Amino acid sequence: MGCRLKPVVVESPPHMSPEITLTIHRATTQIGGNCIELSTNTGSRIVLDVGRPLDAPSEAVGLLPRSLDVSRPVDGVLISHPHQDHYGLLNEVPKHWPVYSGPAAAKLMAITAQMTGAAPPADLRAWESGRTIQVGEFRITPLLTDHSAFDAYMLLIETGGRRVLYTGDFRSHGRKASLVQHLMAAPPPDIDVLLMEGTNLGSSKPVMTESDLEGDFLALFKRTQGRVYVAWSAQNIDRTVTIYRACKRAGRELVVDLYTAQVLRMLSEHGSIPQPGWPGLKVLITSRFSRMYRGKGDDAFVDEMAQHGISVRAFSRMPNAVCMIRPSLIDDLEMGGVRPSSDDSWSFSMWKGYLADSQGSRLHEWFEQARAPAQHIHTSGHASPDDLRAFSMSINPKALVPIHGLAWDEQQSGFPTIKRLKDGEPWAI
Repeated sequence: MGCRLKPVVVESPPHMSPEITLTIHRATTQIGGNCIELSTNTGSRIVLDVGRPLDAPSEAVGLLPRSLDVSRPVDGVLISHPHQDHYGLLNEVPKHWPVYSGPAAAKLMAITAQMTGAAPPADLRAWESGRTIQVGEFRITPLLTDHSAFDAYMLLIETGGRRVLYTGDFRSHGRKASLVQHLMAAPPPDIDVLLMEGTNLGSSKPVMTESDLEGDFLALFKRTQGRVYVAWSAQNIDRTVTIYRACKRAGRELVVDLYTAQVLRMLSEHGSIPQPGWPGLKVLITSRFSRMYRGKGDDAFVDEMAQHGISVRAFSRMPNAVCMIRPSLIDDLEMGGVRPSSDDSWSFSMWKGYLADSQGSRLHEWFEQARAPAQHIHTSGHASPDDLRAFSMSINPKALVPIHGLAWDEQQSGFPTIKRLKDGEPWAI
């Protein structure tokens, strides 16, 4: 994918005890766009995430916070997980800054770069969960966590006798919930600062387990006479597993597009993830996606997927299928004679807010015109307010620094001592 992972070399920690300064360049009063710096008075700097703001226009550039000094060296940019609001500005940081992430996250960032035409980081180094690495004067221990992004991590950061735990984004109701539960049962001791997200504070987003969702999908598949179309993110592997399991239980075949097949194939070595060629899983080979991949020189991938694939016309003869749907598939489906009917149903398995944009509206209108019933089956990728409180109390930090949330000022009850910062405000830990 044009992204070569370099091995991480662990160096001996320095003997001096530097002073540490925390600066949240962006994320104290918004969701997404994380950009956080830890620095020492002896010149070592690390940056935690360089996220693209969620409300930034797709064509906007020059979005790095002005308070982030790009003229000085940085020992490492640490990407907690492969969501754009946490790594989407990597193309704006100096190319010589080393970038660290999980190995699967690196692949997902590379595949996204390939699809968008962006260049992946030149100096990308993969870590291993639970294995401590040295980045400048900082000792970093990545801890695999539960989130809707695959290969997401919390980061334990130590230097100068101080300990910081950065949660990144997390939840405790996904398929890796046990990771968070184990951390709460045996938390790292003596945490000085907990940098914690608060996305769901003050909201009423649905928080259900993936097992609960599997049951909801199963019920939908059983009561629908015709096909079921489901819209979900190809990189949300938890959701792919959930839908595939529900299909197996309902006796239906799951049909995914070429991009989803590529994601699954790329991540095959990182867990028991449904793969093209597995029983009950087919790849829809559409003309538009085929041309796109062949135009990028990926002929071998298209040819391999064709072994497990079906054409749109073949799909039209599968009245019992469950099919991934996205706006970019509609034209190819219609050209092959496939249109939804009132016997079909569809589910939008993402945040409802995405239905308000032009692409979401197109999906909604396509099914609305056919009078195909809809059901929103989804759960948040972030911890519930109760789970946020329980997690923070189990970590028991000397100070909790809020990030990645809109309601921290109104929802402080039940948390440890909170230290509120402003974007760009340095704070000596």
